[in-house]
Amino acid sequence: MPDFAWMAWTWQTLLFFAGIASLLLVMTMLAIYYPETERVGVLRIPTTRGDRLFVSLLGAAFIHLAWLGLFGPEQLWWAFGLSLVYAASVFRFV
Repeated sequence: MPDFAWMAWTWQTLLFFAGIASLLLVMTMLAIYYPETERVGVLRIPTTRGDRLFVSLLGAAFIHLAWLGLFGPEQLWWAFGLSLVYAASVFRFV
């Protein structure tokens, strides 16, 4: 059995990884039942659902890092809300 004591496993990290796993599961089910087609948005490049999910997750990471750098760890929920708005915008317009 591997030793996972090297990482700070808390309920927050469990929620994070469960959320990522859930997103991947939902995207897989959508791809199976509703095959995706590429579409061109404001970036003028063809993107799929998976591309937009990747851009959303990457943007959310940068939003959270910027929030931590500018405001510290207090009220990190605002960064989460901003990330959700960003993700919705990416899925709508990109």
